[in-house]
Amino acid sequence: MRGKKPQADELRIGVFICDCGSNIAGHLDCSSVTEYASTLPGVAYAKENLYTCSEAGIGEIQKGIKEQKLNRVVVASCSPRTHQPLFQNSCAAAELNPYLFEMVNIRDQCSWVHMEEREDATQKAKDLVRMGVSKAAFLEPQQDIEASLIPRVLVIGGGVAGLSAAGSLAAMGLDVVLVEKEVEAGGLLRRINRLAPHGEKASERVLEMLLSIKARPNATLYLGSRVEDVSGYIGNFEITIRPEGGEAVREKVGCIVVATGAVPLKPEGLYRYDGTRVVTQMELEERLAAGALEAQRVVMIQCVGARSPEREYCSRICCQTAVKNARFIKEQNPEAHVHILYRDMQMYGTENEQMLCDARGEGVRFDVFSPDQPPVVQEGKVEFYQPLTGEMVGIPCDLVVLSTPLVPRDDAQALSQLLRVPVDQNGFFLEAHAKLRPLDFATDGIFVCGSARYPANVQEAVSQGLGASSRIATILFKDKLITSAIVAEIDPETCVGCMGCMEMCPYEAITYLPEKNICEVNTVLCKGCGCCAATCPSQSATLRGFKPEQLMAQIRAV
Repeated sequence: MRGKKPQADELRIGVFICDCGSNIAGHLDCSSVTEYASTLPGVAYAKENLYTCSEAGIGEIQKGIKEQKLNRVVVASCSPRTHQPLFQNSCAAAELNPYLFEMVNIRDQCSWVHMEEREDATQKAKDLVRMGVSKAAFLEPQQDIEASLIPRVLVIGGGVAGLSAAGSLAAMGLDVVLVEKEVEAGGLLRRINRLAPHGEKASERVLEMLLSIKARPNATLYLGSRVEDVSGYIGNFEITIRPEGGEAVREKVGCIVVATGAVPLKPEGLYRYDGTRVVTQMELEERLAAGALEAQRVVMIQCVGARSPEREYCSRICCQTAVKNARFIKEQNPEAHVHILYRDMQMYGTENEQMLCDARGEGVRFDVFSPDQPPVVQEGKVEFYQPLTGEMVGIPCDLVVLSTPLVPRDDAQALSQLLRVPVDQNGFFLEAHAKLRPLDFATDGIFVCGSARYPANVQEAVSQGLGASSRIATILFKDKLITSAIVAEIDPETCVGCMGCMEMCPYEAITYLPEKNICEVNTVLCKGCGCCAATCPSQSATLRGFKPEQLMAQIRAV
């Protein structure tokens, strides 16, 4: 029966308490928690493990299921965000429905936050285990949700990240549709002279990547085009592409990559910028690509328009660009004087650090300035306050180069709304999780790479493009899409069609059926957030795995 708790003699719950080495056991008494767990109603087996996520720990769970005939499993260890899939798969391998598994987080919620309170941490762990066991008694077997997949990918943006992703996907054998709003692919790479740290020509890199994609019959390029409309969900997106001055084209794809890049800030009104005597690093790149630089004395100023109240972020790649260009100027003209004024040098990575050391050895001068007293650009010289000496210093110059940050494209916000993906406070696209899912959006099937996500150099953009394509391969190389059964469901017998759930759903996973006057959940789109279940006045909307009787069992237990 739906939601019915099994009889006491039917319940055989196994509880596995993890020491996590000393990570948990060093701050609470795991043996005491295990002994306590064995006394709880319905618990047939309790075991303490050194590392439950290890091969030996997984073996203990599977052995317990088979030998003790367990029909529920509770693991008390670390975060379910990182380890729950592992334990669920272990249960499935032992022929126990993976949704009859419950996880209790005694690391984050006990040992980590109560390190100096061993007795209280132990008692709290017992409380959490009791709650987990109480909920486990009401768990119901579920079946994963299956849906079809279209083995085709849309890549939005033809810069280095987009080309990297498209090339990799095409090489894997997946059909690729690349949309670039400019009439030429390559993005900012077309404007760059040479690439750090080895000095290869950027134009050659673009041409190589582009020719590689054009040579593949499974890659389609739409240049001078825009994505006009997007509908559907992971595995089954419907896209409308509008070529400039042409008729709309419709494509069906399984996944989407956002690689729209970013643009350099135009420092209007800063440091007497005029595009002639005072230029940006990007404009310097174009001059260097055109031929030898006439200027003999060059001053570069870092953090122009960045790390300020208007843009608090560091653009990361400006320092690398400045040092690269300074070295190239010295390579063209060893007698040139190049001076870099900086707040902090952001030269992460061993190759970039070496590039900085080489620049110093080649005669490039570096001086720090205070953001409270920024440099002043005058006719023929730049003055700045030197904190170390406490004096104003003047540097004669023929050319001033401003290192400005990359900023989001003007149409980034519109694209985010079209795809229903978020942007951060700076306007860059926001990934699902900086560490666990750095190339994913919270919306399944849509990925981000390159400077659309945050300022990235060429090597990073290429790597992220490869990373996004790898993530897509894990989805589209399957015969069908399988997603978690922990989703919302609406009882059609009690739903009154008030549509309150639709207003609360952040994933647009609920639709209204006017002919029946009820709401219905698209289980593929649903992410199991529970907003609808918490809102529904008739309690028709519930969340599998978190039904009222399961949550109430936990509440009563504590």
